[in-house]
Amino acid sequence: MPKAKSNVEIKNRRASFDYEFLDSYVAGIVLTGTEIKSIRAGKASLVDAFCYFNNGELYVKNMHVADYHWGSWGKHDPRRDRKLLLKKKELAKLRRAVKEKGLTVVAVKLFIADNGYAKLLIALARGKKEYDKRQSIKEKDLRREMERF
Repeated sequence: MPKAKSNVEIKNRRASFDYEFLDSYVAGIVLTGTEIKSIRAGKASLVDAFCYFNNGELYVKNMHVADYHWGSWGKHDPRRDRKLLLKKKELAKLRRAVKEKGLTVVAVKLFIADNGYAKLLIALARGKKEYDKRQSIKEKDLRREMERF
């Protein structure tokens, strides 16, 4: 019997404004029982979330997953660092890219996959300059105007 389709999708809207995405990956996350329950309830935030390497493994920092409101067993720290699960080739590629000046790994979207696991869409990104931000705002306005007519 197939599982019910989940509509949980938590986005980091600020990331697309501040960064230009070069490459994206879907990573699994190591979570505790109460964390996955909170994510399924939609109680998570990716504001200020970023990824870093520690001992050859990738972690996400500042991802907020609220405490699960039912029950008191197995409480978790809402802002703890969570390990991301990627293939070795992907990790090596990201590690090489992050060593370049100006590139970072940013959390873009948190969602529940078809198999019921929480996944995090991460992107290799380059920070935008102020004039780049103005250009993307102008492009959005033009697209909006074209859709009206």
